[in-house]
Amino acid sequence: MAIDPICKMEVDEKTAKWVSVYEGRKYYFCAPGCKKMFDRDPKKYTK
Repeated sequence: MAIDPICKMEVDEKTAKWVSVYEGRKYYFCAPGCKKMFDRDPKKYTK
């Protein structure tokens, strides 16, 4: 299980609908709103 970097919920990588790649690493999200927030400023959530 991956952790959504925005809301900290667990997300199953196999069934995740929302994924972003930042600096070669995949990030998984529970909802489109979390992905949208991440995509606006990924550096803020990947410290």
